[in-house]
Amino acid sequence: MPLLVTMVSLFLVIAILFWLTKRTLLFVISKVSSFAFATILLEASKRPLSILVVPISLLTTERILRQQEIINDSFKPDVVLISKVIFILTLILFIDRMLKQTILYYQSQSPLLKTSGSLVRSSLRIIIFVIGTLVLLGTFGVSITPIVASLGIGSLAVALALQPTLENFFSGMQILADKPIRVGDYVELESGEQGFVEKIGWRSVWIKMLPNNIIIIPNSLLAKSKIINYYYPEKQLSVPVDCSVHYDSDLEKVEQVALEVAREILISHEWGIDDYDTFVIFHTFDNSSINFTVMLRAQEYFNRFFIKSAYIKALHKRFKLEGIVIPYPISAVNLSQEKSNEVIKELIKNNHT
Repeated sequence: MPLLVTMVSLFLVIAILFWLTKRTLLFVISKVSSFAFATILLEASKRPLSILVVPISLLTTERILRQQEIINDSFKPDVVLISKVIFILTLILFIDRMLKQTILYYQSQSPLLKTSGSLVRSSLRIIIFVIGTLVLLGTFGVSITPIVASLGIGSLAVALALQPTLENFFSGMQILADKPIRVGDYVELESGEQGFVEKIGWRSVWIKMLPNNIIIIPNSLLAKSKIINYYYPEKQLSVPVDCSVHYDSDLEKVEQVALEVAREILISHEWGIDDYDTFVIFHTFDNSSINFTVMLRAQEYFNRFFIKSAYIKALHKRFKLEGIVIPYPISAVNLSQEKSNEVIKELIKNNHT
C-alpha cells in the first residue's frame, strides 16, 4: 500500500509539472508567433499534448522509482506498453485535429475546399483511423500481414454489400472534381425544384428551397440528372419581361418609353446592373395586341423577381402618362355569318319536307 501511494503521488506531481510546462510553452508560442501554420499547429496540439502528459509522466515515474530501487525492472515492460499505446492514440488524435484545422483554415480561401471540405475530411479520417488501428494491433504483437491480406478479400464483399453507398460516395467525388455545382449556388433540378446548395456530403447533396425546406438528393441520382446552375459561369442573368400594346400604338414611341423606364430601373434598383445595354424586341401580332419583350439584367437569379416587379409597375404608370394603351383580350362574334348559317339550315330543312 505505501508503494502504491508513493507511485501515485510521484506520478501526479510529475504530471502536474509537465502540464504546467505545456501550458506555459503554448502561451509563449501563441504570443510570439503570428504565422498561420503556427496558429493551426497550436490549435491542433492543445488536447493531444494534454494527453501526452500521461505517458511521459508514467515513463518518468517508472524510471525515477527504478533508479531509487523502490521498484524492480519487472514494471518496465507494462509501463512501456501502456505509454506506447497512449502515445499512438495521441498521435492519431493530433493528425486528425491537424487536418481538421488545416481544412477549416483554407476552406474560406479555396473554392474546392469550400465545396468538398466535409467530404475530404471524412475520407482522411477513415484512412487515419484504419492505419492507426493497424499500428495499435502491431504494438500488441498482433501480426497485421494476414489482416491486410484479408482486407483485400473482405473489401470486395463489402463493396458488393455497400454498392449503393459506394456509388453515392464516388458520385460525390465526381461532383467535387467536375464542380457542376458548388456550395452556395442556386440550382434547378430536372424535377423542377429550385434552391441553394447547402452541403455536398459523402452520400447526398442538401439543397435549401426558397420556402426554407431542404431537399436531400443522393449523389448518384444527382450525377445522372440534368441541373441548371444559375450561378455558373456568373451570377448575373438576363430578365425578360413580356409586354403588349394596342395595334394603334406608335411602336417607335413604345420602344423609346420602354427603354427609358428600363434604364431608370436598372440604375435606381439595388439589384439592377446599371451598365447593361437593355433592348426591346417586337415579336408577335397577337389577337388583340402587338407583343414585345424588354430585356433587363439582375445581379443574381433570386433578384430577378424584384427587378421584374419594379419594372412592370413603373412601365404601367409611364404608359398611362404617355397615353399608350395596354389592350384587354377581345373576342369578336360574326353575327352575319351566324345568320347565314341559320338561313342555310332552314332551306335544307324545307327541301326535305
